[in-house]
Amino acid sequence: MDFDLEILMRLGLAILWGGLVGAEREYRGKSAGFRTTILISFGACFFTLMSELIGSPGNPDRIASNIVTGIGFLGAGVIFRGDNRVNGITTAASIWAVAAVGMGIGGGYYFPAGCASLMILFVLVVLSFLERRIDLFHQTRTFIAKGTMSDNMLKKCEVLMKEHHLKIRLVKQIRDGNHVFATWQIQGRSENLEAFIDVAMIAPFIQRAEY
Repeated sequence: MDFDLEILMRLGLAILWGGLVGAEREYRGKSAGFRTTILISFGACFFTLMSELIGSPGNPDRIASNIVTGIGFLGAGVIFRGDNRVNGITTAASIWAVAAVGMGIGGGYYFPAGCASLMILFVLVVLSFLERRIDLFHQTRTFIAKGTMSDNMLKKCEVLMKEHHLKIRLVKQIRDGNHVFATWQIQGRSENLEAFIDVAMIAPFIQRAEY
């Protein structure tokens, strides 16, 4: 096989396997979607090829070794914190894994790279169903309430939480005269959390609630 054709085949496979993972990410509306994932796989493959071609004979991985560092910056860009939880970690991990697939193809390891790409898809597609089942049995939410000291809002809220079999942790408490603002981290089954929130939203001792 001609050497130039070999390079084109590696780049094409990088686009193919990166595109399969990217299609799944695009379908779920993630920040690193179809084109982004393809470019990550393609770029990692091309960097690996160039590392072999222009690297010194005794150090052919000189350029490729820096791919992981560069991918780390891309991954950090899709991670953000909101609603007291960290989002984007799975997408960042996908970027990291797809770059590894691209490096494998660039190094000529087609079969392992293809298997790795299929395993990534298995984790993202199939195991997501298992993850949702686990979430039904254990979820963590943040509950914020405003009330008055005279209504004994703090104690009544915690009693209500325990009645719904929730684990609670008071994260923050602010007092302003007779008013009190409190933030809890609550954990429990999905149905128990929903039942508690339904009751809390109409509780007379809670003036305002957020979750």
